[in-house]
Amino acid sequence: MSLKRREFITLLGGAAAAWPLTARAQQRAVPVIGWLHAGSLDERVAGLMAEFKKGLGEGGFLEGRDVAIENRWGEGRYDRLPGLAADLVRRGVAVLCVSPSPAALAAKAATGTIPIVFTMGVDPVALGLVASLSRPGGNLTGEAHLTVTLQAKRLELLREVVPKAGTIGYLINNESPVAEAERAEIEAAARSVGQPIHLGSANNEREIDAAFLNFAEHRISGLIVGGGAVFGNQLQQIVALAARHGVPTVYPNDTFVRVGGLMSYATDFGAGFHQVGIYASRILKGAKPAELPVVQPTRFELVINLNTAKALGLTIPLTLQYAADEVIE
Repeated sequence: MSLKRREFITLLGGAAAAWPLTARAQQRAVPVIGWLHAGSLDERVAGLMAEFKKGLGEGGFLEGRDVAIENRWGEGRYDRLPGLAADLVRRGVAVLCVSPSPAALAAKAATGTIPIVFTMGVDPVALGLVASLSRPGGNLTGEAHLTVTLQAKRLELLREVVPKAGTIGYLINNESPVAEAERAEIEAAARSVGQPIHLGSANNEREIDAAFLNFAEHRISGLIVGGGAVFGNQLQQIVALAARHGVPTVYPNDTFVRVGGLMSYATDFGAGFHQVGIYASRILKGAKPAELPVVQPTRFELVINLNTAKALGLTIPLTLQYAADEVIE
């Protein structure tokens, strides 16, 4: 064998050995989606993330094949969100997905260039996140289900279940960036029907206990629980306290009802996460957030737990049961 032939074979063998390394490098070179969550990973959030991945898949992106996903969890502590957002920005993610509004605000402060896709329950225009719903104009877009505006309906439902209600309590997290909007909404709803309300604020487990003791002192006839990751993280505690105090309660999502809460009225959160997946895939294909309008939901869900109603000595009107999207018996 000539020297040139041996050199050629050696070169060929070296190149062949390098092929798997090159292939692996190409497999790793997929865009990374960063996810900033204000809450924690639980069964409900896992289901919502499954909806996100379905939306992503509809755009042709499969996790592990076409895209990687990195999650950061605030665990209900909003003060952690700026650092977590900065970490994902340093990671160089292609798209930053966020939920709910505290995470969106942290992401906006962290980057003005990386596309951000949100799902949240408040008006992103009022928060200064986008210029308008139809033309966001910056590096943010997403889905806004405006749950703050559902307070009047939740109050109406509670008054229907407790028709002779005296004072109704409202549990709010004053450290949430949407607390003032939430407070204004429930106070306006109460004034419109002449309903006395008493607000209780809480930001952690100890303060939730204290708020329920305060509600008991004011002899509330019913309770509405505000939104936010803090209360979502403490849902078992809140449902248990409502049962212990015998307080009919309306919750911000159906997860509370599935663990023993009375009823919830909310948008389809899964649809919001699905939309985030759709928009993330479009952005990965070159779409600009500034040109993707903020989507608003059209479907709302009422879920009632008849077992809890029975334990509270309540009779849920048949009209309300027929109107419910789901009745748990």
